[in-house]
Amino acid sequence: MKTRLLFLFRTFLAGLLLAAGPVAAAGDCPRIVSQSPYLSVALDWLGRGHCIVGVSRYDRLFDTLPRTGGVMDPDAETIDLLGPDLLVASNWASEETLRKVLPAGARLLRVDGFTSVADAENMLRELGRASGAPDVDVRLAAFHKEWTAAAAAIRGEGRRALVLSACEGSPYSFGRGHFVGDAFVQAGFDVVETAPRLRHIRPGEEIEDLLTAVETLKPQVVFSLDRATAAQCSALLGILPVEVVHLGGENFFHPGAGVLAGYAELAQKMKR
Repeated sequence: MKTRLLFLFRTFLAGLLLAAGPVAAAGDCPRIVSQSPYLSVALDWLGRGHCIVGVSRYDRLFDTLPRTGGVMDPDAETIDLLGPDLLVASNWASEETLRKVLPAGARLLRVDGFTSVADAENMLRELGRASGAPDVDVRLAAFHKEWTAAAAAIRGEGRRALVLSACEGSPYSFGRGHFVGDAFVQAGFDVVETAPRLRHIRPGEEIEDLLTAVETLKPQVVFSLDRATAAQCSALLGILPVEVVHLGGENFFHPGAGVLAGYAELAQKMKR
């Protein structure tokens, strides 16, 4: 009896999940579960947004689709009920964790994209090929041409730059081994953060606050990447003894084609 009730409940839940969002058209593309928000953004740019049938709890782009757990703690039962052909995930989650929730017959793609702009290109290419996106190589060739031209037009001219996220939670800065830091290097800036990828700026760390960061790293300009949802920025930004330039962080936080909008805003700010 219990087994029968469980079967009926799972069938009912599956119906609810599938009704919550559009179903990928058979023959057009695989059914995809995207286990990280930046991968959803990338798939949408690749023209495969309509293939996505489930997303992580952090996803804001596809807010009507079923939730499949977190980036690091995927929900095996929900993923199984959605019956994906392809599970795409960040390599922040271990392959062992992802294999445990991968339904029989489904493919797994773990990608990065966060180490550089070139790495983001590779991530887009892998996603495009795995999802059967049309003309992915042509699209990526055009993207490469556009972002390199946009970066060159900014003319950072070697200015020492500290790139921060300081408007939500504890501040942190981006190094050259992170997509954000590399994006500013490609635009001609000398990114001064010495940590390879990220540095958390908070009490108890090597650099405890923003004033100390500026005194230690000696930037000529500070770029603050601001989230649209942030309630307020660190008060210390207003008293830093260097120029502070605010930019929309959403254009940089998701590695991929959004950097074009980021570069466009950066070019406008630099003209001023």
